[in-house]
Amino acid sequence: MAYRGQQETTHLRHNLEEQLDRLVQQLADLDECKDDLEADEYEDTRMETIEQLTEFKESLEKMMAGDLSLVDELNGMQLAISAAISKAFKTPEVIRMFAKKQPGQLRERLADINRDSKIGKIPKETAVQQSVEILTALKKLGESLSAEEEAYLQANSSSSLKEFEQVSGSIASGDNLLAMAGSQVEAASK
Repeated sequence: MAYRGQQETTHLRHNLEEQLDRLVQQLADLDECKDDLEADEYEDTRMETIEQLTEFKESLEKMMAGDLSLVDELNGMQLAISAAISKAFKTPEVIRMFAKKQPGQLRERLADINRDSKIGKIPKETAVQQSVEILTALKKLGESLSAEEEAYLQANSSSSLKEFEQVSGSIASGDNLLAMAGSQVEAASK
């Protein structure tokens, strides 16, 4: 019986990760097509995606209320949703790696950004923004940052990333996180 419960939990986790990936990919696709869309169409589609993230968050709340054993495993996804909604992270790829707890891939992406910035493949401001997002994600995943990375993070962190780090660092339970994410959803929809 317990074995079946483990299989179901694994299957549920897999489905939730796929749903989160789909929503994050939807945001990424939207950002890529931003120049091809009219401003109203872009905003409408973005709001629809945020509404879907809200519905996803509500589903997580229901699951957490019924099965507390899933709480710890869902915290990473909740933080990723919170980050997407609060606009702390602007790069869907970083959100995806953060949600899946992939520090190795985040480090690889950071190296790619540094390389691309040096050769002029991406603008410096884009490189700074994405580097700061990755460093913040790594820090939240418990990875140790070098003194140089810490200094870079402090010097270049946006106010929304600092707020995300402060709020997510002080949250003791999933309920507080969900309440914070819910308030951000409401603010984003206004």
